[in-house]
Amino acid sequence: MNDMTNRRKFLKGGAIAGAAAVGTLAAPSIAKAEPTTLKMQAAWGGGIFLENAKAYVDRVHAMAGKDLKIDLLAVNAVVKTSQMQDAVHRGVLDAAHYVPAYWYSKSKAASLFGTGPCFGWSSQEVLGWCHYGGGMELFNELMESLGLNVVSFFNSPMPAQPLGWFKEQIKDASQMEGLKYRTVGLAADVLLEMGMSVVQLPGGEIQPAMKSGLIDAAEYNNPTADRDFGMQDVSKDYHLASFHQSQEFFEVTFNKKKFNSLPEEHQAILRHASEAESSNFYWHNTSQYAVDLVKLQEESGVNVHRTPDSVMQAQLNAWDIVIDRISAEDPFFAKVVASQKAYAKDVMNYLNLNQPDYKLAYKHYFG
Repeated sequence: MNDMTNRRKFLKGGAIAGAAAVGTLAAPSIAKAEPTTLKMQAAWGGGIFLENAKAYVDRVHAMAGKDLKIDLLAVNAVVKTSQMQDAVHRGVLDAAHYVPAYWYSKSKAASLFGTGPCFGWSSQEVLGWCHYGGGMELFNELMESLGLNVVSFFNSPMPAQPLGWFKEQIKDASQMEGLKYRTVGLAADVLLEMGMSVVQLPGGEIQPAMKSGLIDAAEYNNPTADRDFGMQDVSKDYHLASFHQSQEFFEVTFNKKKFNSLPEEHQAILRHASEAESSNFYWHNTSQYAVDLVKLQEESGVNVHRTPDSVMQAQLNAWDIVIDRISAEDPFFAKVVASQKAYAKDVMNYLNLNQPDYKLAYKHYFG
């Protein structure tokens, strides 16, 4: 190889190296965007419902990675539970985790989205109506009529709430008359119609109120939460099954302006994490409720009763009166009820015809 060839190779190699060096020096530094953090307050100070709120947040984080974070705050961290919806509307909070019954005072129609009358359906079918029967469209119409700047998703179909805790076993509907009873939402109207004296209290105040005699009986939601509140220390008669709140679920709500400012993929994550948490909630919570019901019986000496049919029929009769009265006063309420009845009539017709008698199979194996 001659000197000229070596010289050309040297110059070519130097030029390439120089160009690479220039390219390295000229490359702009790209600043990585900071993750979006949403401040969400839950209506729960602890216990299984706060676990459920965290489970939703965990699903968001798992799907969004480092780009979207939710800072989950416990009850009363920023505002009181009764003020949460307004706080999200104003942007004081970015989001909230609660139930529609907690803002029932703004519109009685709110209770139809989770704590309404039972048209023969469970929480699962009410969520089906929300997603595939026009329920969410009606809910958004309600939000618009109230001037609320929020976007909401429903999740976590709850089993029917127990009738609750009493100072003696309830064997007939006549025993309910005059009792001072704790409940919330539209259920309060129903039980008032049955002749009860209703007191609306937050969960943490139920046990002390019953202990002091402020109330005679109470319901909250499920065996796990009731056990955590210590209801077994103030009553030994626990009644399962009721139509006062036979279907309910969580509402995850976001400030609409904040939600709309997020990338579409983040909006989708917040929506689909809600759907995913519905399945997780039902599997996890029903399993835990079953365990804690046994503990209430075996460890705390609680007498567990199934609510008599006479009480549940009286509840249905009271629901009829309440529905007719409010529908006559509120055309939107009547519109939602009509939509729910149409959906429940068709869907439950199929399910009632198709579902075997699971109780028959249970008795066959377990007696």
